[in-house]
Amino acid sequence: MTDDDRRMAKDDRFMTGREKKASSPTSAPAPAPEGQEGLDAHLVVERDAFRLDVSLAAAPGDVLALLGPNGAGKTTALRALAGLVPLTGGHLRLDGAELDRTPTESRPVGVVFQDYLLFPHLSALDNVAFGPRCLGASRAGARAEAAAWLARMGLSEYASVKPRRLSGGQAQRVALARALATRPRLLLLDEPLAALDARTRLDVRARLRSHLAEFEAVAVLVTHDPLDAMVLADHLVVVEDGQVVQRGTPADIARRPRTDYLAHLVGLNLYRGTAEGHTVRLDGGAVATTTEDLRGPVFVAFPPSAVTLHQERPGGSGARNLWRCEVAGLETHGDRIRVALTGGLPLAADLTTIAAAELDLRPGAAVWAAVKAARTHAYPA
Repeated sequence: MTDDDRRMAKDDRFMTGREKKASSPTSAPAPAPEGQEGLDAHLVVERDAFRLDVSLAAAPGDVLALLGPNGAGKTTALRALAGLVPLTGGHLRLDGAELDRTPTESRPVGVVFQDYLLFPHLSALDNVAFGPRCLGASRAGARAEAAAWLARMGLSEYASVKPRRLSGGQAQRVALARALATRPRLLLLDEPLAALDARTRLDVRARLRSHLAEFEAVAVLVTHDPLDAMVLADHLVVVEDGQVVQRGTPADIARRPRTDYLAHLVGLNLYRGTAEGHTVRLDGGAVATTTEDLRGPVFVAFPPSAVTLHQERPGGSGARNLWRCEVAGLETHGDRIRVALTGGLPLAADLTTIAAAELDLRPGAAVWAAVKAARTHAYPA
């Protein structure tokens, strides 16, 4: 390995290369003690006025996604897992070993950074071969290993190509191959699709899902994109202001969001209140009727598509929920018009363009918002 290679590894904080000799670059790590496989972390990091306090656990083969808004602490958590940020407290165990006591360069961790950090002076093949070379493989052995990984990524024909001539999707796959070539026990992906355009994301997301499904150790994905999290991860940990606010499967979180941030991500109107049977007195004074029979603190959620708007108070018993509202704004939302409402109950409604035009909706216009009880979903808070 040249001096330039070593310098690049240090400057770019490339986490897949470890300056530690090994007998074989392709041999699997020693098995963990029984019952201790996987990730067990309590990450406490204090920096200025910000405090991260997040617990994570995942078994080998799991893909865990950290989801949250900008500034929530997701990237700080990933950097703590990688050893780039020291823990203030807590612990970090991987396969039973105290990882927070292991030097950063010796951790069995692979990282795919948001901007990939490919070495610009190396070909795709040599970028991937860099990790095995750091583990003690011969030049020929490392390049053979790298060629195999590029083949798995469908990039064999780009082996001699340097990063500047790769597309965004190709660069992402080279970065993933480079991270996997050292057989890490923990794979960290920092917004791996953020640098791609919308069309490329579809293809790369599908490919990444396939590769992660074959990964036998723990993978942690950091993202603010709910679709990436829902498609790629087995379990979600939602972080806001440095704290875990919800955790569960993608289906659980999509159906039962517990914060306004999550409700917005999954496209739901969300309210908190107190249930007495089928009646829920919402915080703020409005009342909602649901099909669930509950008692005590609850959340009530329903999609914008469940809301119908009327210029006059609708008669009949079709909709059990009626609120007098005012139009606060309108915007195009896919093939629909998203109407923001204030007044009796702040909410969002999705209408067809024709329906919006017939109602002659304008900011400040008074309307009645109606939602059938069967379209609501109530669950304990």
